[in-house]
Amino acid sequence: MALLAAVLGWLFDGFEIGLFPVVARPALISMLGPGGEGAVGYWMGMITAFFLVGAAAGGVAFGWLGDRIGRVRAMSLSILCYSLFSGAAYFAHEPWHLAGFRFIAALGMGGEWALGVALVMEVWPERSRPWLAGAIGAAANLGMVVVGAVAWMVPVTVESWRWMFLVGASPALLTFMIRLFVPESERWEQAQTGDGAKVSPLKEVLSAPVLRRTLIGIVLSSIVLVGTWGSVQWIPLWADKMTGGTVPGAKATAQMFSALGATTGSLLAPVLLGRINRRTSFTILCVLSLVICGLLFRTQSAYTTQFLVMVFGVGACTAAFYGWFPLYLPELFPTRMRATGQGLCYNAGRLVAAVGALTSGALVQFYGGYAQMGAMITLIYLVGIIAIRFAPETNGRPLPE
Repeated sequence: MALLAAVLGWLFDGFEIGLFPVVARPALISMLGPGGEGAVGYWMGMITAFFLVGAAAGGVAFGWLGDRIGRVRAMSLSILCYSLFSGAAYFAHEPWHLAGFRFIAALGMGGEWALGVALVMEVWPERSRPWLAGAIGAAANLGMVVVGAVAWMVPVTVESWRWMFLVGASPALLTFMIRLFVPESERWEQAQTGDGAKVSPLKEVLSAPVLRRTLIGIVLSSIVLVGTWGSVQWIPLWADKMTGGTVPGAKATAQMFSALGATTGSLLAPVLLGRINRRTSFTILCVLSLVICGLLFRTQSAYTTQFLVMVFGVGACTAAFYGWFPLYLPELFPTRMRATGQGLCYNAGRLVAAVGALTSGALVQFYGGYAQMGAMITLIYLVGIIAIRFAPETNGRPLPE
């Protein structure tokens, strides 16, 4: 039941993440009115930045809450938060309305990731962790596939985009199942009886000797999230622009190919690489992402089958990290501070990615196109190849108590 609840939570997380790239261009054009096309890139970057900042704040806040009141209760609250405020975006009439609703929805979405990872990794045996990490990454990306599939069946246009946000409100029903049937983590309950439970988990993760691990976790998360939010999340808009808006299903199809690749990559990465050195596996993923992103953004200029195949490859390589993080981040922190620590690392990376999203919007306006922007932003994976050299090696060790 813990795994089922977390997988469903992550699936709806993925739906929440993938929702705006599909809806963004028609929604913004309808709000900005005639002649507003030039401001779409600006508002896409701005609203994406608001979403990422909200996710970062929510990851820390709900992660701390999970270490205080329990994984299950905090996860229920986080899912309720992102569901209700995703649905509230149906009533948006100005771009800044969307920015506000996306910010609050992101608070819950950011918290759910940290809480779900902590819960599942603590209740399942050690030998299952590579498969669990794959399930975590795959579930979120499967949610993005669902977004693309829904938008493909019922095209999202300038006249009809609001209904997608009502679909985003549906996970609210999941909170009732979680509260009724999902057991609390026994590791967390045992950790509450020790002296460590009296210490603030946030204070611990920001103090020596844990601080160094927190900082490296933030750096690695930042690199991966900048790559995703600064370039890959813009692919549906790029596809829509390629077709001049004459193929309403183009953005949904591009989203589905990217998300199907992401589901495949995040599922296989921890299974195939989970038994080898963590530094080596991260380096492999950085090299693959750097190469495939360079090929996509530097060689493709038309909406073709080849473009979609390469989008699948980009999704697989760049999202493989999201199967790797559920393996690595829980290994950095003891149980009493695990939700806070991994929530801070992963979601502080979103703050950096928010800057990346704003930079992406500026680069789109500067270059006049998405491809040049994507080619520049994805050079961030070069930094990842260097940064992982300074990370602690944790492969083969049990989760710290």
